[in-house]
Amino acid sequence: MKRKTLTAMILAFLVPGAGHFYLGKRARSVVFLVVVLFMFVAGLLLHGKLYVAEQGKPLTLLATAASMGAGIPYLVARSMGPFGDLGSFTYEYGTAFTLTAGLMNLLLILDSYDIAEKRKE
Repeated sequence: MKRKTLTAMILAFLVPGAGHFYLGKRARSVVFLVVVLFMFVAGLLLHGKLYVAEQGKPLTLLATAASMGAGIPYLVARSMGPFGDLGSFTYEYGTAFTLTAGLMNLLLILDSYDIAEKRKE
């Protein structure tokens, strides 16, 4: 794997859209940053849960990977305390938003890979 590809993928993981910005896709990167951050923050405001792996619950590993896919926004949110109010009627929506934001960013990492490897433009 080329250094440029690896750098783009790491940047894309850390900050949504940063890999595309590094590869010269400036307009795309701004749109991706706004969309992923909006989804993530909206999920938190809707009392969505940020998953962490729990022993004896193997599906929480997948949910944790999906949540962590948001990169630095996930780490910042985790440092700010626990999220997810099960008693809130928007809990499920918020959790879906945070998971979707993380999964979306994971797809953007793959897109950065494709662009860096000249598989697409």
